[in-house]
Amino acid sequence: MSTHRATITWQRDGGRFIGGDYTRVHRWRFDGGAEITASASPEVVPAAYADASAVDPEEAFVASLASCHMLWFLATAQREGWIVDGYDDEASGTLGRGPQGRMQLVSITLRPRVTFAGARGPSTEELARLHHDAHQSCFLAAVVTAPMTIEPR
Repeated sequence: MSTHRATITWQRDGGRFIGGDYTRVHRWRFDGGAEITASASPEVVPAAYADASAVDPEEAFVASLASCHMLWFLATAQREGWIVDGYDDEASGTLGRGPQGRMQLVSITLRPRVTFAGARGPSTEELARLHHDAHQSCFLAAVVTAPMTIEPR
C-alpha cells in the first residue's frame, strides 16, 4: 500500500469573502516538487473569480483517469509484446446532475489514439482487449461511479 500527498494552498485576496467576492485561484504542490496553478472552472463560478488558464479540479480528475489508463495500457501492451510508439488521448468529462440531484461528473470519455511500431499493430479486437485490461487495472477507474467510455481513435 502507498500514500499519495498533495498540498493545496489558497490565500484570500482582500475581496469580501462573505459576499462571495474572492478568488478561487490556488496552488497545488506535489511531493516531487511539481507545482500547478489551479482554479475553479469559469464554467462553475463567475469568470471574475476564476482563472481559465489554470487547471480546474474537473479537468485534473479527467486527466488523472486518462493518465492512469494510459500507463496501464502501456504496461499491458509491453507485457504482450506490442511496441507502442505514441499515445494521445483527448479525454473529456461531462458535468451534470447525478441520481441524487447533485452536480457531478456524469460521464467520462477517453479517446486514445495509439501508434505501434512495425508493419502490424493489434487487430481491432486485440486493441479493445488491451484497453479493457488497462481500464480494469487502473486504480482510479475502480472508484469512479460515472460511466466511463473508451473510444479508440
